[in-house]
Amino acid sequence: MTEAPVRERAAAIVVFAAAMGWLEAVVVVYIRGILGIARTETIPPAEEVFRRLHSVPWLLTTEQTREAATIVMLGAVAAIAARRFSRRFGVSRVLRGLGHHVLRRALRARCAGRPASAPGTLFLIPAHQWWYQPVWLPVLISCGFIAYGCYLRGY
Repeated sequence: MTEAPVRERAAAIVVFAAAMGWLEAVVVVYIRGILGIARTETIPPAEEVFRRLHSVPWLLTTEQTREAATIVMLGAVAAIAARRFSRRFGVSRVLRGLGHHVLRRALRARCAGRPASAPGTLFLIPAHQWWYQPVWLPVLISCGFIAYGCYLRGY
């Protein structure tokens, strides 16, 4: 079996990352709906968001397993896309970074266009209020992921 050219693999990675980011945004919209903060003018403080999150007994563990499955999926795609570990790690960073960009753009469009200074939950593994940060932070992190991943991958 011959390997696809670099451009074809890079295009497939971008398409997968965009689809994954959109899917994650859809999940976040659903979770915000369950928590009653889907299209509110202001985001409640972290303590209130986590209180609401814990008020639905099955939600936190379900979301944590979804996040874990996302990490496994990104690793699997990276393993398919590259042979060496450093390049696989690079692909996984590119996937995560691009996916987060799509996620944040989709949430901006779907959730009342909140400014970049508005807080949001970045991760729920582990579930902690440290992950409740302004939106500009994950955007900055994802830019770093993309740059570092492209460096490792050799793009």
